[in-house]
Amino acid sequence: MRTVVFDLDGTLADTSADLLAAANACFRGLGAGDMLGPDDALTAFHGGRAMLRLGFSRMGTPWTEAQVDAQYPVLLTAYGDAIDTHTTLYPGAVRAVEALRALGFAVSICTNKPEGLAETLTRRLGIRDLFGALIGADTLPTRKPDAAPYVAAVTRAGGQVARSILIGDTETDRKTGLAAGVPVVLVTFGPEGQGVSRLSPEALLDHFDDLPALAARLLR
Repeated sequence: MRTVVFDLDGTLADTSADLLAAANACFRGLGAGDMLGPDDALTAFHGGRAMLRLGFSRMGTPWTEAQVDAQYPVLLTAYGDAIDTHTTLYPGAVRAVEALRALGFAVSICTNKPEGLAETLTRRLGIRDLFGALIGADTLPTRKPDAAPYVAAVTRAGGQVARSILIGDTETDRKTGLAAGVPVVLVTFGPEGQGVSRLSPEALLDHFDDLPALAARLLR
């Protein structure tokens, strides 16, 4: 079975505002106020620790990775408490997934968001039942860009890695595809826009309406 594996944050859904709000909750708790804003959406899609590092770097005082580690659970709690306040699916995402399923593709999610949070978010967004599998950052001992989570996302959905592609939005997704030896499609409707072309993916995706035909071409 041909399989299309999706990243979640920045690919299926714009989660940046809720992620940034969770990071700012940490800095407010430290008495620093909001350190991140809408222009930091790209950092948000690189994960919680990336946001914390950026915020600490703006505080004007020395900081350590130990402080990042200490605030990470605080960030996860704040995020879990308001996981879908501002998050929205990208236009055409559901329609594209449904079209792929109708064409006989298996579909799954491989994300570096913790599995529990990813399960909660996809259920809140009403899309969890569309996907045959969901692999999160802590489902396996390793996470993207290691190939193992991607392989699990394919096989648990009933597919074969040799007949699969990854849809993502960051360098992590590009590296994951290279590690797994599969084509990567990077979306251009995220914060980096056409800038993702610098990563030389097998294809770019400007709108989800184009995905079914693109997947069929890449997985002939």
